[in-house]
Amino acid sequence: MSSRAHPPLRSRLLVAVVAAPLVLLAACGGDDDSGITPPPATTATPDGAAQTTSNPAKDGFDSAVGGDRGQQSGDAAQETTQEATGPKEVTIGAAGDLLLHAPVIRNAQANAGGEGYDFTPMFDDVRELLSDNDVTICHMETPISADNTNLTVPRVLVFNSPHEIVDAVVDAGYDGCDFASNHTWDQGLSGLAETQQVLEDAGLEYAGPVADEADAGHHASYQVGDVSVAQLGYTYTIYNSGQPTTDIPPDAPWLGDYLWPVIGAEGIIEDAEAAKEDGADFVVVSMHWGNEYWTDPTDQQREIAEELLESDAVDLILGTHVHVIQPCEKINDKYVIYGLGNFLSNQSPDTTRGNLRKETQEGMIARFHLVKDEDGVVTSQMEFQPTRVQIDNHVIRLATPDEHTETYDRVVETMDRLGDNACDAQPMS
Repeated sequence: MSSRAHPPLRSRLLVAVVAAPLVLLAACGGDDDSGITPPPATTATPDGAAQTTSNPAKDGFDSAVGGDRGQQSGDAAQETTQEATGPKEVTIGAAGDLLLHAPVIRNAQANAGGEGYDFTPMFDDVRELLSDNDVTICHMETPISADNTNLTVPRVLVFNSPHEIVDAVVDAGYDGCDFASNHTWDQGLSGLAETQQVLEDAGLEYAGPVADEADAGHHASYQVGDVSVAQLGYTYTIYNSGQPTTDIPPDAPWLGDYLWPVIGAEGIIEDAEAAKEDGADFVVVSMHWGNEYWTDPTDQQREIAEELLESDAVDLILGTHVHVIQPCEKINDKYVIYGLGNFLSNQSPDTTRGNLRKETQEGMIARFHLVKDEDGVVTSQMEFQPTRVQIDNHVIRLATPDEHTETYDRVVETMDRLGDNACDAQPMS
């Protein structure tokens, strides 16, 4: 059950409460003939080849954490966490964007024999790895319909996904999701409310923008034995736009607290500090940021990451949005993965007449082992498994040195792109 009793993490005067028009042909294209949104201007430059690393072996890190995997926390669990002494450790898994274009939904309908939708076969190859963590986190890019109405249609990049995706997410081994993206407002406030409700009704923890002002400041909270993990989620825009914005829906002014262009790194640190005061041993921050389809992080991404990880409040940063793998970096003995790539989508050069790069079919399962010593100092290790979406049936495949080797090599190379000493993450083989 979500821990919803705590007060808002901060009280902040919101600025720039200006409604922005809905941009129908914003980013995240993946149907044939879909429009491609050019990336916003930046000081960074795109690099041609991205490379992937990872392995099918689920060996990884041995979890030393007792208790049920991903058991959600409540007040009693928080008290236990605060009273416990000695080192704390946890293994956290994360994967890339779940971006359900119309062809993905059509394949799910075919899997169900035309009656409803079945996304579970798409996760068959990755289920074991996703389940082999204390906590596994997804990024839900699109709204979810509680009654499967007004669903995503081809070539219109305003999304709404069947609620059966949540069944597949739970079955695959996820414990929670964040819903902080440029598609948060695709179905307005009611769509945000439905998405949050459907996820929570399935027993998943929820991070990111909330539909009710009374819940402002809510964060996902995972309890594993005597270890508590908080997850916070932020996005560069609430509206369907390719550009960072401080625009806030006038009927939901509290959503400004989930916009990193509004609150800055200082506001995120303030939220993370509040989560730790609330009993969290570790704080994970999910960031929807960067330039779409660029395999290098922007200067802004790196500056924000450094500020967050140099603080004692933030222990891990998970990057989403760019739809390709971006490298990792280790700062203050803690990790940021700037872009987890696409875990499930229809993006590919084959579906866009060559407009999208081949890296859009690629993602990863990242695994982080976090340890907090008796003095409260956090250290971590990371490993990763490259993945690739098979476009004809949207099954997520493992990329290894023996299968889908081009993807594997590209991901591995990309992870080291910031230099030999930037990130020590290793593929899972």
